[in-house]
Amino acid sequence: MDTPTQRMLKVGKATIGLIGLDIALNKALAENIPIDEVSAYLYEQIRGQNYIPPGMTDSYKTALKREYKSLLGLEVEEDEDLIIRIFGTGCITCNGLRDAVIDAMMKAGIAADIDMIHEPDEIGRHGITATPALMINGEVKIAGIHPTPVQLEEWLLEAAEK
Repeated sequence: MDTPTQRMLKVGKATIGLIGLDIALNKALAENIPIDEVSAYLYEQIRGQNYIPPGMTDSYKTALKREYKSLLGLEVEEDEDLIIRIFGTGCITCNGLRDAVIDAMMKAGIAADIDMIHEPDEIGRHGITATPALMINGEVKIAGIHPTPVQLEEWLLEAAEK
């Protein structure tokens, strides 16, 4: 049996951690759920394990559909230009960088999707030679070491203004 883990998802202006989203997405992919039905399906799968604020159902469904389309490799309409990628093996250091980025985003009041890239071939295709590495809007900001919280916040604010 799969153990539910937390996966980050941008819902409106907030980045939310949802328990069981990975399992729900995998089920939807395995069952080949049509795009026009997937938002309701995924919502039903995750709502029992996660708090969904009143009045936010449509925002969650939109975000879930966007995530599913992204997994299928379909074009996704982005409501923000800020793209954050963290490259690494999934170790505690890489996860620490992700947590530091989330903290900096919350402090700066910025919402963005965070893509965690673990596949070595994919890491290499982006020219990353040391991990953990942080890429914001296609620009590698740091590799092999952790940035300071002040650096992170500065980079995020700078990228959000562009």
